[in-house]
Amino acid sequence: MDLKIATYNMRKAIGLDRRRDPHRILNVLNDLDADVLVLQEADRRLGPRPSALPFKMIEEETDFIPVPFATNGLSLGSHGNAVLVRKGLTFHDARTVELPGLEPRGAVSVGIEGKMQVIGTHLGLLRPYRHQQMRALAGHFDHIELPTVILGDFNEWSPRRGFEPLEVHFDIHSPGRSYHASRPMAALDRIATSEGVELRDAGVDQSKLARIASDHLPVWAKLRITD
Repeated sequence: MDLKIATYNMRKAIGLDRRRDPHRILNVLNDLDADVLVLQEADRRLGPRPSALPFKMIEEETDFIPVPFATNGLSLGSHGNAVLVRKGLTFHDARTVELPGLEPRGAVSVGIEGKMQVIGTHLGLLRPYRHQQMRALAGHFDHIELPTVILGDFNEWSPRRGFEPLEVHFDIHSPGRSYHASRPMAALDRIATSEGVELRDAGVDQSKLARIASDHLPVWAKLRITD
């Protein structure tokens, strides 16, 4: 099975022009032409944390279905992490994963077509807490029987260090510099693949629209499930 996946920290749909524009975010997502989209900061921060992308707008303007992680009927995901799946693909075993740390963090996990598990996350700002969170993700992976990919905003500025808790089971890929969108300097958004997942191509969307829609650029990857 071949799939194109993407990860995008959409900053609650607030662009570099300080405007909240969900239409613009959806245009960026559509242009990625991915099968599975993993989002960070998909929900607004205050109150009941409503989705920054209205559900009706997703339905009318995209070919994606949100994976139902939220229990309040308002949020798109959990801790701002969300997954959109292209219509026609099946998903199963959707669950949330609480992560340790000084600030609330989490992950979302979902099976795709019974062949691959996708985990989306947004790790903490401090490396000691990121290591705790990676160990928690590795523990979650121990209970998954499918080839697995973890992707999201890893918040790690080092090009080589900081991923040790995941490196036992995963290869860490950095498709390119994705932050800051106006002048990309750091590869904060990464992809980790387990055995059975072959990375065939990957990159960063540097379109004119993506450069203003959020402070991160989307990262994409073409995967083949080999196991």
